[in-house]
Amino acid sequence: MAVDGAEIEQAGLAGDHARPGKRAVTLIQAEHLPVIAALSGLGVIAPETLRRNIVVSGLNLTAARHRLLRVGSAVLRFSVPCAPCSRMEAALGEGGYNAMRGHGGWCCEVVDPGRIALGDDVTPV
Repeated sequence: MAVDGAEIEQAGLAGDHARPGKRAVTLIQAEHLPVIAALSGLGVIAPETLRRNIVVSGLNLTAARHRLLRVGSAVLRFSVPCAPCSRMEAALGEGGYNAMRGHGGWCCEVVDPGRIALGDDVTPV
């Protein structure tokens, strides 16, 4: 579900099915959405369909993975690449899981909880 803002707690986004620790918050690059759509044979994909917590634009997440990341007032630490969700076949159609391979984003652990909002700067620190 798309929202305009949320609290990031130590265990993850408030109200989310938190996976505390290294998978507390998931990120995906907006620039990967059209790639996934093309590989899935779809015109456009709504970001929430991909089941990631935060969509980031204008920052190469893979290049920033060795740094902390400030999102709003929260600070995150990259942990592992985020594998596609097993529900992608149902969400995107046949081949949806494989379309996301290599484009699934990153899992992060929470260093400092805080508030995030739509349009917040996302900055490596």
